[in-house]
Amino acid sequence: MERVRDLSELPKAHLHLHFTGSMRPGTLLELADKYGVRLPDALSEALVSGEPPSLRATDERGWFRFQRLYDAARSCLRTPEDIQRLVREAAEEDVKDGSGWLEIQVDPTSYAPRLGGLIPALEVILDAVDSAARETGLGMRVLVAANRMKHPLDARTLARLAVRYADRGVVGFGLSNDERRGLARDFDRAFAIAREGGLLSAPHGGELAGPSSVRDCLDDLHANRIGHGVQAAEDPRLLKRLADRQVTCEVCPASNVALGVYEKPEDVPLRTLFEAGVPLALGADDPLLFGSRLAAQYEIAREHHGFSDAELAELARQSIRASVAPEGVKAELLAGVDKWLHAPA
Repeated sequence: MERVRDLSELPKAHLHLHFTGSMRPGTLLELADKYGVRLPDALSEALVSGEPPSLRATDERGWFRFQRLYDAARSCLRTPEDIQRLVREAAEEDVKDGSGWLEIQVDPTSYAPRLGGLIPALEVILDAVDSAARETGLGMRVLVAANRMKHPLDARTLARLAVRYADRGVVGFGLSNDERRGLARDFDRAFAIAREGGLLSAPHGGELAGPSSVRDCLDDLHANRIGHGVQAAEDPRLLKRLADRQVTCEVCPASNVALGVYEKPEDVPLRTLFEAGVPLALGADDPLLFGSRLAAQYEIAREHHGFSDAELAELARQSIRASVAPEGVKAELLAGVDKWLHAPA
């Protein structure tokens, strides 16, 4: 019988983690108390109980409710010290889960009003990432993400800002929020600016909308990675295209179930994507709201999809290869994966 290895010791890269959503529940409760913020009852109860709130974002009302909880959490991040604490704690949690590289995604416009403007907000975030990386030893970089719910001109402003800070730790450009709103092609100029500046293209697609949203990310935004992408599993030709181009899907199993994209963990099409040759990078998305961090996503693959340790090691390799980590860091992490897999029982 195969020895069951500790997945928190498996070296891996974390490529799908949102900024506010990375917060520890206890930290949010402390900050809310500090600033006199009354959190929505559903969020407070979830934070105290340790059970994620009941969310179903497959309709607009459910998505609005999810965003309301997220916005309440974001409102508790008010000072550079709060930002530094969030990033340091996110890094500490990732290290505990075996991550050797983290690319955290943030829309700095959300924090700009309290931090002195858009540029100061991004600089505070990047300084916090630098400090956390030094303190924890975790390799960290930032993806700047535009919001589909806002005007495409706002996305262009963010893309220019992201390029400006490419030498300070910004490595990619994303597009988040409800992909049922706003056409991908409306943001094509912003992504062109980012690509021309050397940044990775990593928009969300195929989470709340079907395979067409993934195709739009490929055709209109020239995606190198797709945030989520799970609904590509419904289209064999699209799967082949993703596999042929080696476009990585950042799959977040716990998030998919928590938001009602799939009813049960075993319904998430991990096997379909994996066996089609689509590279995968498992991610925690928003652990604050969904209740599980990075290693737990690998546990889902093991427990609900029957992934062997050899297959889990390959998932970890795919996450590392899809990262923008320096080649030396990639080589070290990949060697660590082999060591994890081949260590004697």
